[in-house]
Formats: sequence, structure tokens, C-alpha cells
Amino acid sequence: MAERKLYLYTRFERFWHWAQGLLILTLLVTGFEIHGTYSLFGFEDAFTVHNFCAWTWFVLYAFIVFWIFTTGEWKHYVPTFVKMFEVIRYYSVGIFKGEPHPVPKSERVKHNPLQRITYLGLVSLLVPYQMLTGYLYYFYNQWPQMGWGWELQTVALLHTAGAFAFLVFVIVHVYMTTTGHTVGAHIKAMFTGYEVLEHDTPAHDSRP
Repeated sequence: MAERKLYLYTRFERFWHWAQGLLILTLLVTGFEIHGTYSLFGFEDAFTVHNFCAWTWFVLYAFIVFWIFTTGEWKHYVPTFVKMFEVIRYYSVGIFKGEPHPVPKSERVKHNPLQRITYLGLVSLLVPYQMLTGYLYYFYNQWPQMGWGWELQTVALLHTAGAFAFLVFVIVHVYMTTTGHTVGAHIKAMFTGYEVLEHDTPAHDSRP
């Protein structure tokens, strides 16, 4: 079967993908320890590492947003419902029957409709939400000076809910990386930058 290699992921894109993944996993592990779920590093060390990763993620996130808008990559995250149901059916049924993906990757279409909405929601909603609740938690001692009378427990629960949302995303995302033409195809692409397609499908056929 003919294969075609597409260079879809730049060095910076691959860097922030893995860096952000490592930060999220570290934040989850240390965050749940701070929450009292288990004892692994010790509360003080977990707290220190968690805060360091939180500020690092904030700086990285700023660079990511800047990069997305200045390079035109934002076009790959514009939501669309064209072929959305076909993609959902593919991951629900078609993939287990060996059917071809309804929206194969191309230089113009890096993400299918389901990925676009998921990643857009992640970047524009879940990440800012988690950072906001986390920094509110961090600056708890300054609340009285700012005239805020909120309950710390409420903010803690909101932040923990966001953590579980990220945990669900990570689990689903890791599973989805195994759905390429080989189990490790998508993971390899995020190291090399090249996505290998099974079918030599023209770019205009990849329109969502």
C-alpha cells in the first residue's frame, strides 16, 4: 500500500506538546498529593514542584498562544461541524472495521472536526479556567486585601474538578494516539514531525 509522508508538526509545536504534557502530568501528580489523596513526595516538596510547574506552564502557554496567532496555525483550530458525525461514527464503529478515516490529515487539515473542537475548548476554556482557579488558590492570603469573601473550599473544589477534567483528557488523548495505521504512528509523528499516511490521498480530498 502506498504511503505518503507529510511534515505537519514544527519543532516548536513538538516541543510545547511534550513540555505541556510533562507539566500537566506533574501538576496532576503533585496536585492530588497536595489534596491529600496520597503521599509520594511529601506535602512541602509537592507544593514547591506544583507551584514551579504552574508558573512554567503559564509562561509556556503565553508563548503557545502567541505562536498560534503569529504563524497562522489558528486556522487549524477553527471549529467546523462538516463531517463531524462521520468522524464520531468512525471512532465509535468504523475504526474497528478497518474503514478509512473520513478526514485524513493534510497540510491544510491537520486536525479533524472532533479534534478541532476539543483542542479549541482545551486552549480557550479549560486551560485558562484551571490557571485562574489555581492562582486564586495560590493568592488566598491576599483575598482580604482585595475585598474578596469567597470560601477557599469552593475554589479548591473548582480547581480539583478541573484537574479531573484534565485527567480524563490525558487518558482519552493517549488512547487516541494509538488509533493511527500503526499503534505508534501518531506518537512517532510528534517526535519527527512527519505524519505517515496509508493512502496517497490528495490534499483537497481531506477537506472537513
